[in-house]
Amino acid sequence: MKSLDRFVRALRRLPGVGPRQAERFAAYFLRASQGETEEFISALSSLKQDIKLCQTCFCYSETEQCPICADKDRDHSQICVVEDPQDIEVLEKTKAYKGVYHVLHGAISPLDGRSAEHVKVRELLTRVQNAQPPVREIIIATDPDSEGETTALYLADLLRGQVEQITRIGYGVPLGGDIDYIDEMTLGYSLKGRTKI
Repeated sequence: MKSLDRFVRALRRLPGVGPRQAERFAAYFLRASQGETEEFISALSSLKQDIKLCQTCFCYSETEQCPICADKDRDHSQICVVEDPQDIEVLEKTKAYKGVYHVLHGAISPLDGRSAEHVKVRELLTRVQNAQPPVREIIIATDPDSEGETTALYLADLLRGQVEQITRIGYGVPLGGDIDYIDEMTLGYSLKGRTKI
């Protein structure tokens, strides 16, 4: 069945969806009512039409400026740089950060042929140079993998002298964690990033 195979192949392109899961999703849509299927198609169509990138931070938004960038109560002199829009949701759930964000839409990865030109680094630099009030601190919150570390070091070099303070989110022992079960790399980072009590 060509239509079914085509749909399963399309579903397999989604991140984290393997062949069996794609087949289960396809079977669900075959059993679903016409109304459920049309609602799904309509929601997907609206997503592509209505969602755009915020002109300031490049997060997903239905307006020219996302609610965080438009919020005058946020600290616009503090920018937290993240790789993906989903990272903002995670950070916002902590309720610990009151600044604004900048989304790179990826990380620098020389092995994958992705340079600073492929992510929103130039836009960050322009934003910092034109910011009113001036940017006081850049918090780099890229992933703790080789691409994230490469990106963090590149950004720190690029922005040095442009802002008062450049910081990197800490890594370490999770709350409630047992040191016996923590990998060496995480433990090493937590020792380097220790704080005075």
